[in-house]
Amino acid sequence: MCGRYALTLPQEAMVQMFDAAPANDLPQGPRWNVCPTTQIPVVRAGGEGRALVSMRWGFLPHWYTSPTDGPLLINARAETVAEKPAFRTACRERRCLIPADGFYEWTKAADGTRLPWYFTQADGAPMVFAGIWQDWGPENLATCAIVSCAAGPTMSEIHHREPVTLAPSDWGLWLGEEGKGAARLMQAAPEGRVRRHRVSRAVNSNRAEGPELIEPLIDEDDI
Repeated sequence: MCGRYALTLPQEAMVQMFDAAPANDLPQGPRWNVCPTTQIPVVRAGGEGRALVSMRWGFLPHWYTSPTDGPLLINARAETVAEKPAFRTACRERRCLIPADGFYEWTKAADGTRLPWYFTQADGAPMVFAGIWQDWGPENLATCAIVSCAAGPTMSEIHHREPVTLAPSDWGLWLGEEGKGAARLMQAAPEGRVRRHRVSRAVNSNRAEGPELIEPLIDEDDI
């Protein structure tokens, strides 16, 4: 599962990292609390190479008559993404990379309070989520979803799902640049790739922003 994440990489860094041509309408950063339905930077492949473009986080199947015509599809389950009518063509033909610094997930205290955790790459490198995308509507609005899978060791104590994260050596295969076989990439991160720490409950608000949201929690009153 991935319902919120942080992205502070400058556009120039993403262009260089992915060797991608940037679009003119990329959303401005940094952003420490990226929420569903907002525009996010996404890397997709094309005939002229990779492009860094803006997409709505929230996949819209072609039969939706409006963005609110059905469930908000921010994640696509790895186990069924190739079969579900909403996702199967995109899984086969339109896969993408979604860069992030890290993502948030929540546990619950005994009184029901939501307690946020922040997950990052253990080596400090940016995360890259496996995604799928689709143009929707008469204006061809580009929309996307993050592929999720059963949680691995680092994640399973917090949540039963996690976003599929890709190593740089896997980017080309996921984008379809290296032929078939991308299905094997839809699995949990290997043990040791991801680390986590508790963060302030301030991030529970989807309007919160700022670097303090990802700082390790030190206030005992917020545990």
